[in-house]
Amino acid sequence: MTSVAEASSRDKKRRWRTLLLRGFVLVGTLLAGYLIYRGLRRYDFDDLVASVRAVPTGDLLLAVVFAAGSYLSLTAFDWLGLRYIGHRLSYPRVALTSFVSLSLGHSIGFAGLSSGPIRYRFYSRWGLSAGEVAKLVLFCGVTVGLGLLVMGGAALVLQPSSGQALTGIGRLAVRLIGGGCLLAVLLYLVLAATARKTLRIRKISFEMPTLPIAAAQVVAGAADYAFVSASLHAVVSEASGASYVQVASAFVTGNVLTLVSHVPGGLGVIEGTAMYLLPHGSQLLGPLIAFRLVYFLLPLAIGLVAFVAAEFAFRRRS
Repeated sequence: MTSVAEASSRDKKRRWRTLLLRGFVLVGTLLAGYLIYRGLRRYDFDDLVASVRAVPTGDLLLAVVFAAGSYLSLTAFDWLGLRYIGHRLSYPRVALTSFVSLSLGHSIGFAGLSSGPIRYRFYSRWGLSAGEVAKLVLFCGVTVGLGLLVMGGAALVLQPSSGQALTGIGRLAVRLIGGGCLLAVLLYLVLAATARKTLRIRKISFEMPTLPIAAAQVVAGAADYAFVSASLHAVVSEASGASYVQVASAFVTGNVLTLVSHVPGGLGVIEGTAMYLLPHGSQLLGPLIAFRLVYFLLPLAIGLVAFVAAEFAFRRRS
């Protein structure tokens, strides 16, 4: 009787897991579909077509290539994070998890946090615990912050006019702030080389990675922002004539404002910041719509298909 009861209990748990799986896939699919709809509803179809056509074909293809470079850089976040927590997975698995989670997370908002459940959905199948996935998500968040500090600091030092336009403070003060951002990155590398104890800030604890991993974090984080800025520069350069440094400064500023305002995907914030800071801003709406299509909505649609396909593949195997 005991064995029969245990078997019945296992069957019930299995059915509940199956129902939860199907519910998760359904909710994820509906959410991604809604995000695509939300990103497109503010534009007429004719406006979207005209916006894309207004960008030279060569520039649009270049924007797609740079966007792909950004998502490729993001896979390095997870790859390094897995080594940080002591796990080794094949790169195709890491790339699939990273792309699916972040292509959706970028549009949901708070990509580091919103991508966490999707990361756990994939990585738990390959032996990671919830605690390990949480550490990986924190590691990736730190990597994003390092990239923002590098690109933001460099932009403030090389292009202080953007910081002046938003804050009204002097050029020297803006450059000092930029230098402080770069100094913070240097401090992180010094801590990685010297600190071997767990760092605690109130209730948050963080174990410093080794220096090689920390240095790779800085490179990967900066590369991500550099590629996204290059993608944006490709679509606005014809209409604006702005330099790469100007565009990178505007994009980093838009990202900071997005974090402050909590707007999902920076919808409207990145566009408004670019139109305010870049030359001929009133002429940039079309190219900026094209950028949102290239960097946010196209990966979101591909990520949705990859997510559903992966779920069906996992179900068939199990």
